[in-house]
Amino acid sequence: MELTTCARPYAKAAFKLAKELGQLDEWSRMLTLCVSVSRHEAVDRMLNDPSTNGDMKAEAFIQLCEGSLTVEVENYIRVLTNKKRISLLPHIDVLFEQMKSQDQSYQDVVVTSAFPLTESQEEKIAKKVEQRLGRSVRMHTKIDSDLVGGVIVKAGDLVIDGSVRTRLTELADAMIS
Repeated sequence: MELTTCARPYAKAAFKLAKELGQLDEWSRMLTLCVSVSRHEAVDRMLNDPSTNGDMKAEAFIQLCEGSLTVEVENYIRVLTNKKRISLLPHIDVLFEQMKSQDQSYQDVVVTSAFPLTESQEEKIAKKVEQRLGRSVRMHTKIDSDLVGGVIVKAGDLVIDGSVRTRLTELADAMIS
């Protein structure tokens, strides 16, 4: 079974509870923290150790989060650990963020550019993407000097590649054909 499929009911449960509590942003931060904790090699070994029971794994994991989790998220971690689903945390986090963005009517957009963008450039890109998607966007920028110039915009399944690297590759392919 695909991991996203397994993670979906847990993500839905987390989202439903977070929304009922009015804590979507807080849960978002806590889930992201839990994902980063779970990615440490020693933590991964501990979570996959068959000789340690689920309660011990959950308590150790919660302690590693150093008091940054609410009681509800701690209980959520206990459920995931006892059901042997703690490894789904990264998938749960992604699904939770998708549900949150749909609920709040915005789209997360990642803009990768060869150089840092000015505030004006970011605003222009955001406006164009908002017009195309018909919803508000929350921009995240990344730098990738391999692009040479231009930008790549990713919004969910939509990818707009306006990078110089891609244009040069297309030009080279056309010349070879």
